[in-house]
Amino acid sequence: MSEVHRIERGRMGRVAYARIGPNEDLMQGVEKLCVAQGFRHAFVRGALGSLIDACLERPDGACQVIRGPAIEVVSLAGEVRRQPDGSLRSALTGVVADTEGRVYGGPFVAGANTVCVTFEITLEEWLPADDDN
Repeated sequence: MSEVHRIERGRMGRVAYARIGPNEDLMQGVEKLCVAQGFRHAFVRGALGSLIDACLERPDGACQVIRGPAIEVVSLAGEVRRQPDGSLRSALTGVVADTEGRVYGGPFVAGANTVCVTFEITLEEWLPADDDN
């Protein structure tokens, strides 16, 4: 199976520092922040916070649940992209640590990673050269 690579020209835009509140899903919160800032595409540049429980996608597509409370997000990377229907979709990958200090990594599952107390995030807007809107 051949891989598809996309090369995209563009430039970086504005930077937003924001907080996602308790009991909000991490991925949906990132998407809402982009909508609020008017970002059509964005990259995660930094993050700090914890989740009640974490759910990471395993290679077989199943969800690996890491029970909390207070699962710390050690690192977070990813992007938010506008979809053909105009909605935004985040793709976030990270490393989390449980209360015993064990670490886990992988893509976060949408709708299954609820913020514990608070979550701080830095987003940087991406402005593709071929974006006609």
